[in-house]
Amino acid sequence: MDKLDGFVPVLDEKELKEGEMKLISVEGIPVLFIKQFGKIFVIDNRCPHMGCGFSGGTLDGLVIVCPCHDWRFNLETGEYEDESSFKLVIYEWKVESG
Repeated sequence: MDKLDGFVPVLDEKELKEGEMKLISVEGIPVLFIKQFGKIFVIDNRCPHMGCGFSGGTLDGLVIVCPCHDWRFNLETGEYEDESSFKLVIYEWKVESG
């Protein structure tokens, strides 16, 4: 795919439904797209704790829960609820023409 201003087109916005997580490989990196409360969040699929895949986890409001050890991360700040020094890798994204 061609890059647009440093961004790589990966999916049509309509493909991501409310409350859904969608795992997509972007240039070989497993990236998780999440739509929650009308907002889109794009994070590395690997938990910073032990590398477990978030795509097997659950959403609890604006929190993603890791399926391996139930670590809870805020999607807006990226912070682990019990220790803010552990953070998600959050990717920049944009919607352009859907």
